[in-house]
Amino acid sequence: MNDESGVIISAELVLVLTIGVLAMIVGLSEVAVAINTELNDCSNAIGALNQSFAFTGFRGCGGWKLKSFVTGCSFFDFPDDCDFNSTCDLVCGASFNQIGEAGGFGGGMGGGF
Repeated sequence: MNDESGVIISAELVLVLTIGVLAMIVGLSEVAVAINTELNDCSNAIGALNQSFAFTGFRGCGGWKLKSFVTGCSFFDFPDDCDFNSTCDLVCGASFNQIGEAGGFGGGMGGGF
């Protein structure tokens, strides 16, 4: 007892720490999955919002003279590619080949790279 000074045997300590680290990795992985699932739910809720609007115009006349008028306006919100949790490809930008074929940068030099 005097020569160990209350220290656990190193093999037991390694085993306990290994089990603890593995459990922490699994736990943090499940936390990451739960957070991603909740963020996906929030993005689906935002994507499902319908932002369409319309308002009619009006016109003010005094006798035969037009005093003022405002035209109406409308906007119709159509679903985007990634709304409603459909599978979509997230693309950061067009490749050089696509830009060249579209007549943008590269002036049609978008051949076989």
